Amino acid sequence: MSYLATRLAAVRPSASMAASMAAKALRATGVDVIDLGLGEPDFPTPPHIAEAAHRAALAGETLYTPAAGTPALRQAVAEKFRRENGLDYGPDDIVVANGAKQIIFNALMATLNDGDEAILPAPYFVSYPEMVKLLGGVPVTPVCVANTGFRLTPDVLEPAITPRTKWLFLNMPGNPSGAVYSTAELRALGEVLARHPQVLVLSDEIYEHILFDGREFVSFGKACPELRDRMLIVNGVAKAYAMTGWRVGYAAGPAALLKAMTTVQSQSVTSVAGPMQAAALAALTGPQDCIATFRQAFQRRRDLVVAGVAKIPGLTLSPPEGAFYAYIGCAGLIGRTTPQGRRLGTDADVTDYLLTSAHVAAVPGAAYGLSPFFRISTATSDAILTEAIARIARAVAALSPAKAA
Repeated sequence: MSYLATRLAAVRPSASMAASMAAKALRATGVDVIDLGLGEPDFPTPPHIAEAAHRAALAGETLYTPAAGTPALRQAVAEKFRRENGLDYGPDDIVVANGAKQIIFNALMATLNDGDEAILPAPYFVSYPEMVKLLGGVPVTPVCVANTGFRLTPDVLEPAITPRTKWLFLNMPGNPSGAVYSTAELRALGEVLARHPQVLVLSDEIYEHILFDGREFVSFGKACPELRDRMLIVNGVAKAYAMTGWRVGYAAGPAALLKAMTTVQSQSVTSVAGPMQAAALAALTGPQDCIATFRQAFQRRRDLVVAGVAKIPGLTLSPPEGAFYAYIGCAGLIGRTTPQGRRLGTDADVTDYLLTSAHVAAVPGAAYGLSPFFRISTATSDAILTEAIARIARAVAALSPAKAA
């Protein structure tokens, strides 16, 4: 008899972590593998941020902090929302957790009852459905097709809502798609939500500073202020400041929800480590020039990958509008045969072939709820991306044509 909780049976490990682990295992055998599975900036954390954590540790800021976050950091987050997003929140409207993922987990833990539904527009971040299932909820995954820029539209949202709908998740810019929403597009979604007052909105805005081609970010909270009482704005320092490993996320939302989330946190991890919060404070209040520097590099890398993929027959990629991923269509490879005689039937077969033959790790689109695609991270150097695209091109060229039915 298994001693594991039955709720775990439906929950899958992180697909992006699995791809990275497979790459590491192959690399351990001496193979030169390019790991494009995980999405994290390859830049070092800016020195003034690391130094702030060092000073805090030396000053004795190593004890428990308030479960919701230090007053100084919550004040800085409130000022960030006001300064950058036009949102009027005070420090009491803010919670801090160990990364944006824990913010989301805490929110679901605090609100989901068995059978409650969460609408996760596909393609979605791999952890969304797994967290929903782990906490007794039911993922509802309407598809947002490529020719709409992978954006959720009112005609797709409306029929997905039922009396059991508890949450709608939005992620913008999107992981894996890079989709960005305009004010008008968000307003149109808000009009649908206004007809369904039971639906809470979780707007995951962790990639807000990574926008391309001169686009400007619009927070869902700014576009639809009338929904403020049922809206959770999620963000963090991981992506904008190259701080993925520091694990500091934050959110703004209604008092009752934040109180419940704080209770969850106080009875699980207690709080975020003091030096980590000091680092996040320095990120939000210190020099911001790193944001533009990183964004310029990410756009250059995006352009490099888009141009490279365009030269590979069988693959498609519209220029991502933000974030640092390429969600590459591979329908043109399905049905083709590898030099080893294996037919590629799914995007998982494609990524397995790329790993074993091209030695490039990618994540299959099935993990994001929309196939046939695969995701690569573009948050690495120009040289590595150039080599990865060249390897993918050679591997694709080695495939035999699909046989006629």
